[in-house]
Amino acid sequence: MRRPRALVLPALPQAALARLGEVADLAEVSARPSLGFSDEQLADLIVETGATVLITDGDEVRGSVLALPLDVVASMGAPTNVDLTLAAERGVIVLHTEHRDADAVAELTLALLFAVSRNIVTADREVRRGRVYRGRIPPAQRHRGRRLSGLTVGIVGLGRVGRAVRWRCEGLGMRVIACDPYVGEATYSLRELLAEADVVSLHVPLTPETRGFFGDAEFAAMRPGAVYLNTARGALHDLSALVDALRSGRLGGAGLDHFEGEWLDPTHPLARLSNVVLTPHLGEATGESRERHAETVVEHVARLLRGEPAVIPVAGPA
Repeated sequence: MRRPRALVLPALPQAALARLGEVADLAEVSARPSLGFSDEQLADLIVETGATVLITDGDEVRGSVLALPLDVVASMGAPTNVDLTLAAERGVIVLHTEHRDADAVAELTLALLFAVSRNIVTADREVRRGRVYRGRIPPAQRHRGRRLSGLTVGIVGLGRVGRAVRWRCEGLGMRVIACDPYVGEATYSLRELLAEADVVSLHVPLTPETRGFFGDAEFAAMRPGAVYLNTARGALHDLSALVDALRSGRLGGAGLDHFEGEWLDPTHPLARLSNVVLTPHLGEATGESRERHAETVVEHVARLLRGEPAVIPVAGPA
């Protein structure tokens, strides 16, 4: 019986590749577009390699790919890049890792909060450029920030990441309040939270209901000088409304780790604001997270190829 052939698009640890190699021949790519393969590009590559198993990380898996005789598609994260309805119609199994690395995302959330509150990025640039004493204003005066201890942080979405942020903020001496209609201990409404919080941090999933739900009205309801953090998804807020709130001085700063399309145009007004810290989707970008996701995906792809049931989620249409 012919061994399955697995096309591996993300760079996986050698241990995970070796384990996958026990049950399938491997086809790896030496060069991959920075934003991943398009559906048509990927379909061509699958035909070229003869793969029946696909391991992906953000590449488009839609009509062209799913028209091919694939047995399994495994996504290194949430399968937002996969047309799940079409995959179900074609009988293609779609595996994905179940949870985000809550600790890694929470740590980046705190890193952004520190960076925004203490002007770390702009101060670093001045040191590197030899402009620490420009304008004869001492740096301790020009970069005067806010002490976090004693401030109130409002967490919108008290799931695994929200809870991981909560205990870290409490450890810093911050008061934590939360809004989440699905969690009993999150007792604040969104309006009440925005009125009290010095820092607002979003940790909700992107759904049709939450897309763009943070807009002009929500930013206007925040306390003057408050900091806004979003390490979830860029589509949760109206970017133009956020820029307006920052430009007007209504918000004191923002820290963002995601943008729609995984890209922010460098000429965008947001990129010119000094009270904003921007990172390119680094929430789970740790070696530990990558190894865990790779091991999980490979283990359960191997189970399926051996005829055993997978015990991580098998995705279906929403």
